[in-house]
Amino acid sequence: MAPNDSTYPSTSSGNTARLGSSLHVKGEITGNEDLLIDGTVEGLVQLEDRKLTVGASAKVTADVIAREVVVYGNVKGNLRARDRIEIKKDGSVVGDLTTARISIEDGAYFKGSIEIDKTGDAGEDSSKASFTRANRGAAATTTS
Repeated sequence: MAPNDSTYPSTSSGNTARLGSSLHVKGEITGNEDLLIDGTVEGLVQLEDRKLTVGASAKVTADVIAREVVVYGNVKGNLRARDRIEIKKDGSVVGDLTTARISIEDGAYFKGSIEIDKTGDAGEDSSKASFTRANRGAAATTTS
């Protein structure tokens, strides 16, 4: 991501790794820094305490575990974010979501289930709400 690229908001730390649009990865990605994916990924992405941004040109077929996930492109797989998941207006997610906070913009596509985990862990069932939704073009925002 170039310094003048305003397509995606910059992270506060400024330490964001980038997987470019011509790159294709099959396997597991793990790390301890924020990641912007513009290419193709198949497998598992695990960034426990970091932010994953799926760029507009990205095609991700993977399960994702991160602190925060922001989707501008296409994701097929389950997303688990301790803090929040955002699906932007041109984003598409087919899979199950588990997070404390969720935002789905107008025009976004989502098909799967959402589990709100207010604890940030898989701990207490009493603090979770879950529902299933097939959504095209409708805004939904839930905040804990």
